[in-house]
Amino acid sequence: MGKVKNTKTELKAQRDALKRYQRYLPTLQLKKQQLQLEIRKVDQAVADKRAEEEAARDNLSSWVKLYADDMDYLSYIAVESMEVEPGNIAGVAVRTLKDLTFRRTAPDLWATPAWIDSGLSTLEQLFRLRIERRLLEEQHRLLAEELRTTSQRVNLFEKVKIPECRENIRRINIFIGDENTSAVVRSKIAKGKSVKKAQSAEAGEGDAA
Repeated sequence: MGKVKNTKTELKAQRDALKRYQRYLPTLQLKKQQLQLEIRKVDQAVADKRAEEEAARDNLSSWVKLYADDMDYLSYIAVESMEVEPGNIAGVAVRTLKDLTFRRTAPDLWATPAWIDSGLSTLEQLFRLRIERRLLEEQHRLLAEELRTTSQRVNLFEKVKIPECRENIRRINIFIGDENTSAVVRSKIAKGKSVKKAQSAEAGEGDAA
């Protein structure tokens, strides 16, 4: 920050800046609290998705164990299309899953186990859960970045800008007060000299008479 001038104009500028910072600070603090709350919600949502994934994998494994030979079940299913939609959480642009379409290849009923249809349905569920979790993790990353930026601004206002303005206002007020006091003293001295000079002049005229 440049050197602050000890003038009334600068005093007004500092007071205006202080009011501006004090007006914006509560909004930033509220946004910080909202972001912290939303991050906790997303954390829980991610944990829930992980738990659902784990349950789906366990379910799939129980079916796979019934079939002795290895099978490339991924050859029967693939993600055909995925549609996401924009959203907004505490002022942060995020994405959520809107639709997920799968393409299935009909299995050979004679060469595949009886549980193949149930297994493929579970696999679809796993794909969906994983995509939803990754989108939630993206939300978490974006919210965390916004929280970091907002926290920096809150700290800047609380610990730097507001104290700085108050100190500048205090110093300018002291300087202007001292200047006003000096001006009054100089005025009194000048007035005293004028009075003495006038009195001396009157005394000189009296002597001459």
